[in-house]
Amino acid sequence: MTSAIVVFAVLLLIGTPIALLMTLSGLAGSWELGGLRFVQIIAERMFSGVSGYLLMAIPYFIFTSELMNQAGLTERLIAFNNALLGRIRGALSHVNIVVSLFFSGLTGAAITDTVAIGKIIIPAMKREGYTPAYAAAVTACSSIIGPIIPPSVIMVVYASILQNVSVLDLFAAGIAPGILMTASLLVASFVMAWLYKFPRHGDTNLRAAARAFVPTIPALLVPVIILGGILGGLTTITEASAFAAMYTLILGFLVYRTLTVRKVWDCLVATVRFSGVVFFLLASSTVLGWFVTRSGLARDAASIITSISDNWMVQIGLVNVLLILLGTVLDVLPALVVVAPVLVPAMVQLGFDPLHFAIVMIITLNVANITPPVGMTLMTASQIAGVPYERAILTSLPFYLSHLAVIAIVSLWPAFVLFIPGLFD
Repeated sequence: MTSAIVVFAVLLLIGTPIALLMTLSGLAGSWELGGLRFVQIIAERMFSGVSGYLLMAIPYFIFTSELMNQAGLTERLIAFNNALLGRIRGALSHVNIVVSLFFSGLTGAAITDTVAIGKIIIPAMKREGYTPAYAAAVTACSSIIGPIIPPSVIMVVYASILQNVSVLDLFAAGIAPGILMTASLLVASFVMAWLYKFPRHGDTNLRAAARAFVPTIPALLVPVIILGGILGGLTTITEASAFAAMYTLILGFLVYRTLTVRKVWDCLVATVRFSGVVFFLLASSTVLGWFVTRSGLARDAASIITSISDNWMVQIGLVNVLLILLGTVLDVLPALVVVAPVLVPAMVQLGFDPLHFAIVMIITLNVANITPPVGMTLMTASQIAGVPYERAILTSLPFYLSHLAVIAIVSLWPAFVLFIPGLFD
């Protein structure tokens, strides 16, 4: 175990890519545990980690989200929400958040949401008098709803790594926390709009809102079809993802008529690139996860947590702090594949519900994604807005605090997370 920890620490300090870091540290630990006999089965473990039928859903979901971006769904959602909320002070700020709620189920990744929405709505907010820092802050902080509202690539990855909860349960468990995150952001947005006297448009024209909404209906059916098929027991996750991709292709070519062969090709290239990263991380995490299981590291982690406090609220609070710290230097997916094999068995051993803790981990790591010093999502939004990163950090504090409140509620109230999945038992 010592060699694995040393190799992990050294490689992390010198900036080794996460996938290689996990593979090499797992190899070092396996050699220490069983010598060449254990090392010889690493390749088989890596292959088994990416050969599951469930994982076929990942490239389909990525492809679907890329197609929806190219088909112009973002512009239609913004137009509809702006027509509906235009008379309210700070309308574009609220629209930014609500669009992320609608759009999140089609991306499942915060960075995708930030780029797709930010490139359109951040310039519009700047033209209306919002500061660039505020536009970047609200865009980044609302985009992390994406991996919480199903369908979510992060949840599919989590289920493939741990295999102690189903993707169906994760999807169902993410609905209530995702809506709560949206509501808390809207509260912060309304307060800031009142304090800073943000602009508003004229009275809402319901007819114009209806006209803006009609073109979005076919696209908004994509997550409905996916979740309806899965939760209704009509399709598997993989079948639903494939059907969603085909439906989106037909939608883009025949209904919106915004897709071209060139755009589809670009979507395929982006899908292959992102999928390659995801699958390499999954294969590497299998090596590290196998080592963690054989070495008893999860048991030791549980003992360390227990030695600090036997109060479950303190325990989960400590883990949340650890996840935030980890997420400040790693992106969500790498952080998940590194820490989940160690923390999840430890927390389950301490008596935490595996589904509840899964949602806590996913939410906390995504909030860490807007936490300095890295905070990749917030950094991306600040670059789109053309504002110094430090200024965007300060402006995002009210939204960040609202996310921390959601983490506290979700962590300390398991029934809030488990209520909807319980309806499908």
